[in-house]
Amino acid sequence: MAAHTPRYLTAGKLVVEIHADRPTLGAAAGRTAAAHLHDVIAAQGAARVIFACAPSQDEFLDSLIAASRAGHTAVDWSLVTAFHMDDYVGLPGTHPQSFRHYLQRHLLQHVPVGRFHPVPAEEPDAAAVCARYTALLSEKPIDLICLGIGENGHIAFNDPPVADFDDPRMIKIVELDHACRQQQVNDGCFPTLADVPRHAFTLTVSVFRRAKRLSIHVPGPRKAAAVQATVEGPISTACPAAILRLHADATLYIDAAAAQLLRS
Repeated sequence: MAAHTPRYLTAGKLVVEIHADRPTLGAAAGRTAAAHLHDVIAAQGAARVIFACAPSQDEFLDSLIAASRAGHTAVDWSLVTAFHMDDYVGLPGTHPQSFRHYLQRHLLQHVPVGRFHPVPAEEPDAAAVCARYTALLSEKPIDLICLGIGENGHIAFNDPPVADFDDPRMIKIVELDHACRQQQVNDGCFPTLADVPRHAFTLTVSVFRRAKRLSIHVPGPRKAAAVQATVEGPISTACPAAILRLHADATLYIDAAAAQLLRS
């Protein structure tokens, strides 16, 4: 089998694509997401997309930007409304570790998105922030969520201790567990564990379950245990990402390193 040819498997309704490395994973996911956005806009005149903000998304976003400028996958970004899925309580959007700052550097400064709705995580009235973002998310269905999976199996900041598969809320503040905070150090986002904020705004699992399509990008050996739990473990909040196996239109893109513990 050629090294660039992906392998496929299914886990429940979840389609899993296994690629040789991070660049090929990102390229495949980016091309597919651009084509999907192109088709959604052609069909309904606009698209609403939620983006993850993490180093695991770098190659995907680079590919999405490139593919969205090309031929049959070209995207009219002026017709896209963008959201992000989490951010640290208290950090302004200009802070280097803010997820708004990440999305600005890796996507928004490269494509002319029609509207971007940030989570103003530095505002003191957290209840008001949640109410406003809930209203924005509720205006119309979400057409696509581009996400990753954490080392502890989280999606957004829904860590195992706080994940609720039927959460009535759309956004909430959570306390980050130790594994989640350590991942931020492992990713190079913060120098030490003490520097990682303890609380964050996060979209809830319910938002992911209701979105029309999920594009999930999970590279690297540190994600192998979470990938195995997502694909082969029980569907429980011990690995929140396992719930993705029930989504009707979701693809998990992984590389060989992230796939190394799969028995399939």
